Amino acid sequence: MRSGGKRRAAAAALLCALAVLLLGACGTQVAGQGGPTPSATALPWTLSAPIGITSATLSADQRTVTLAATVPSGPKPCVRNLRAVLTEPVRNTVNVQVTYDSPAGDRASGCTKTTTAKARVKLTEPLGKHELAVGYPGTVFTADDAPLPALRLCGDLGCTPPATGCTTASYEQAVYAVDSPAHTYRDAEHCDGKWLVLDLSWRTGPVCGDQADSACTSRLGDRWFYQAEESGWKPFFRTTEGGCQAVQDREPAFPTALCASLEPLAPSLHPNHSR
Repeated sequence: MRSGGKRRAAAAALLCALAVLLLGACGTQVAGQGGPTPSATALPWTLSAPIGITSATLSADQRTVTLAATVPSGPKPCVRNLRAVLTEPVRNTVNVQVTYDSPAGDRASGCTKTTTAKARVKLTEPLGKHELAVGYPGTVFTADDAPLPALRLCGDLGCTPPATGCTTASYEQAVYAVDSPAHTYRDAEHCDGKWLVLDLSWRTGPVCGDQADSACTSRLGDRWFYQAEESGWKPFFRTTEGGCQAVQDREPAFPTALCASLEPLAPSLHPNHSR
């Protein structure tokens, strides 16, 4: 009897153990409710480029550049593997590409703010007179006339914009300064080196080859007035009116010799020069 009792007790213990394992494997579900909640899916980290490059500094031997890059930030890590590498040089330009990995493409990452991070790149030779272009389209820096060790950030007209004067290159700078539409035409220039008037126009009709067709030559236009500054021609007034009254109301020092003969801009203008 004792031997049989022990066998029954052992069998009962085995059944209990099996029941525990089965219950653990199946979980405990309540009718009307789903199974266990799956864990949240991790956000992907993708290769990215900086939002912007704000400054560049050059080492004393001109062989290392430190770049300040604007990158995403948030309550959790938003940037890793920040790096700057040299790419294929072009003419007198050293090209650098800055990249990093980030989950910022998904707003759920929380990377909705920005911060500044530094990346360094070793040049193959001293920068010298070469320009440094970072990214594409490039943010361009130069050591020429720069307050070293900081490099000078070049503008939209390049690192050596044309000097202000009564020249074609200077007029191009003036057209650019007013953010005119693409394919803007310079119809007339009146310049004395300190003051400038440009009559500008641009097509409004369809693109076609028959210039006799008014639909192809229909134009809108503006007359811009500029004053010379160290950075180039600075626009300060525009109008379609003729004469001096409007511009001299705005700037009494504007010379009468440059505005007295100005006619009001006609609704339809004919091009002399193209931007």
